Amino acid sequence: MNEVEASEKLSPASLPRVSRWHSLLRSVALARDPLPVIDEILARHGDTVELFVGGVEKSILTRDPGLMQHILQKNHRNYVKSKYTQGFSRYVGHGLLTNEGPDWLRQRRLIQPGFHRPRVAGLTGLMQEITAETLAPLVAQAGRAGGTVTVEVHELMTRLTFRIIARSVFSTNFPEAELDRLAGLLTEIQAFFVRSIRQPYLQPWLKLRGQFRYHDALASELRALLGRYIAQRQQANAGPNAIPPDDLLQMLLDVRYEDTGEPMTPTQVLDEALILLVAGHETSANALTWLIYLLAHHPEEARAIQAEADATLAGRPPTFDDLPHLGRALYAVQEAMRRYPPAWMIDRLALADDTYNGLLIPKGTLFSLYVHGLHHNEKYWLAPEEFRPARFAPGQGPPRPPFAYVPFGGGPRLCIGMQFALTEMQLVALELLRQFEVEWVAGQAPVTAKPLITLRPKNDFQVRLRRR
Repeated sequence: MNEVEASEKLSPASLPRVSRWHSLLRSVALARDPLPVIDEILARHGDTVELFVGGVEKSILTRDPGLMQHILQKNHRNYVKSKYTQGFSRYVGHGLLTNEGPDWLRQRRLIQPGFHRPRVAGLTGLMQEITAETLAPLVAQAGRAGGTVTVEVHELMTRLTFRIIARSVFSTNFPEAELDRLAGLLTEIQAFFVRSIRQPYLQPWLKLRGQFRYHDALASELRALLGRYIAQRQQANAGPNAIPPDDLLQMLLDVRYEDTGEPMTPTQVLDEALILLVAGHETSANALTWLIYLLAHHPEEARAIQAEADATLAGRPPTFDDLPHLGRALYAVQEAMRRYPPAWMIDRLALADDTYNGLLIPKGTLFSLYVHGLHHNEKYWLAPEEFRPARFAPGQGPPRPPFAYVPFGGGPRLCIGMQFALTEMQLVALELLRQFEVEWVAGQAPVTAKPLITLRPKNDFQVRLRRR
């Protein structure tokens, strides 16, 4: 909202508005492919507009960075995750992603040390090891096939990031069949949950057809699978002369609340382990998938990353301390997350009356913070549809307002795993480009986004990896 608009002392009733009827008419298109529908609404009405989710739930949709900063940071205590995000707890429990209030803060303070810089630095070797293990069969296949191998990108990145987070949390390699089942369960649960939100009028029909019971059963299977690993760890820890591994699961088992000295309950440990596994692979897998897609279409950017790494490392794998000197890979990751932010929409609910630049915000107002639209807003990004990693280099371009770039959210609920994810993605990009050139495979259907809870490609796509 600009200063001219701010002077008008807007209330939600005076915001540009998409009526309930028109919202309902667009709900099918919104459920099928929301990004162009939302972009068209904002292009027509401005950066902040009132509409009805699925034609039912009144919401304020915004891509205004100042309003986002107000909600996520400046007056964050007045805004909580809405029933939409909290509703996901039905399937993944009450971990950091879905929890709220004092319970969330207590858990956040307890778990935060597990993601401090020294622990992430200690995981660098593990990330490199798993990346090399995952790429080794592709190196071998390329060697047998004249130097090239073609891969399904999202499948490869999902498998790789699942392996990294599984080893980081559980210090174990999940069997391939279990990895595939975990990924399938999460995708199926997400797709159903998002559909039930975007088309709320279908909920009675979905309930009648037993769809809620069916997906509850999938969630129970997911929790049972992870619960077995936690039980195995506790059993191993109880053995004579046991030396527990230094991983994130052990951290969850070992931490104690300052006020009581008590450990987490078994349910809390399972909930937090599940959230770490879900969030720890999903966002990174999608961001890396889009990064490879963009590099395949912009080989000059891939060559710039390779040239910097070759000059800095002379062929050796990078250490954690090398990463600040390998900025081109990080800039490419950051630009991919601008173009395709994994957390493409953030929801918040006002707990009490509030104001922002003259906008009157009544208690109970639901906000949809449109991160994807913010990241593509020409007010803050020159040529926003172009892939320009150098825009993230120091001193490049005019300064942007705070919260114009929020791929990990912002404020006190800034993603706890941000440093872990950025380190992981930078290392994967460096290792992939150390081994291969990345080439687009001609003749494929256009790649489009599928916004579930995170932003993934609607269908997988292929690239050709050519040995360097």
